[in-house]
Amino acid sequence: MTKNARYILEIINNSQSHLTAEQVYLLLKEKNKTVVQATVYNNLSFLYRQGLIRKISVEGQPDRYDNIIRHDHLICRNCGKISDITLADLTDSLQCQIGFPILSYDLKINYICDACLKQKQENERPDNHENEKKSI
Repeated sequence: MTKNARYILEIINNSQSHLTAEQVYLLLKEKNKTVVQATVYNNLSFLYRQGLIRKISVEGQPDRYDNIIRHDHLICRNCGKISDITLADLTDSLQCQIGFPILSYDLKINYICDACLKQKQENERPDNHENEKKSI
């Protein structure tokens, strides 16, 4: 493993968020001023193929990268916020249902986060509709 790959793995494993390649690049640049984005993309791909990091793909958003510690994800359907959630391991149950061993699974639960729910409720308040009528 190259020095940059080790740094990238360290960045992802120590992060409390789900980083994009761009965010990883900016953090790596603090350690290695000469690094280029292609190095980051190539190393992220390598680390993912080796099973050392997870890639979280959400339609309409850049891929995010995460550690491989067993956990699942909540993804807000409205704003795209990704949050970790730890649920019981479903490996045994899934293997029984499909009838053969599985290597891993990635559970992504779509929901609407509290901030988006609050915003929706504020937008639906009757006084907001009255103000809209007055401005028309």
